[in-house]
Amino acid sequence: MAGNSKRRGATRNAGSKKGAQVGTGGHGRKALEGKGPTPKAEDRPYHKAYKAKKRAEADAAKKPKGRVTPRDRTSASAELAIGRNSVLEALRMNVPSTGLSIFNRIDADARITEIVSLAVEHGVHVREVTKATLDAMAGGSPHQGVALEVPSYEYADAEDLLASDAPIAVLDGIQDPRNLGAIMRSAAAFGAAGIVVPERRAAGVTVAAWKVSAGAAARIPVARATNLTRTLETYKSAGRFVIGLDAGGEVDLHESKLLGEPLVIVVGSEGAGISRLVRETCDQIVSIPIGEVESLNASVAASIALYEAGRAHRR
Repeated sequence: MAGNSKRRGATRNAGSKKGAQVGTGGHGRKALEGKGPTPKAEDRPYHKAYKAKKRAEADAAKKPKGRVTPRDRTSASAELAIGRNSVLEALRMNVPSTGLSIFNRIDADARITEIVSLAVEHGVHVREVTKATLDAMAGGSPHQGVALEVPSYEYADAEDLLASDAPIAVLDGIQDPRNLGAIMRSAAAFGAAGIVVPERRAAGVTVAAWKVSAGAAARIPVARATNLTRTLETYKSAGRFVIGLDAGGEVDLHESKLLGEPLVIVVGSEGAGISRLVRETCDQIVSIPIGEVESLNASVAASIALYEAGRAHRR
């Protein structure tokens, strides 16, 4: 009995003694692993950033998704003016607009006040949106809290320009929309019938072109041609003569005997000039005599030719 009593005492002492405990067998391992990295604010359902992202996605889903055609591929901002200066200038020039989106917590300055005032004056719908919505509209470009939506320009048909005997300007690959805008302004000032531009790899009538035209875009028709050479052949079949502007022309512009005829004036691109096939289609290549200046800007050369052709047409 004494031996058993000793064993019972030893057992009690071992149970009460501090030391290594029996393990859990791995049952608590998951609790030690954690829940991984903290999700981004925009991925947490109860965070305001998540709600803002969902609102932006909903706004984007409401916009019509039409098939993109070559006529729509002009520039990233072809149908959207962003930034305070750009939006203000577009509204001052009365560029046709369908909607003005403005940050709902924007710090209004003199430009914002004038932007909203002009938009209301022109009947443009004004809506307050979140920053996330503007970010989505601008595609990551700095918008300064404002974006102006501009409808796609409605191009004329190239053959419709034949309704008038006035000169037609054909632009062979002009890349800068500001040059296009300047030529539109000159064409309207000198009584041209209209302008033709290629459907691909050339500037179209964007917000930038419209602003430089100083309102002429509303008065001068611009057509797009799938094939410039074919369009020129159509014009020639209709009784038009085609002259091309080039520094190494066969004759000086003012000496051309074609100026008094129903005329098409071809202006080459800023760098390469007139392309080979278009040059071969021209009835005559003419040059503008200049002094020591190496060359003229494409829009300046077009303006001079349109003036000379318009003056001869009015005689």
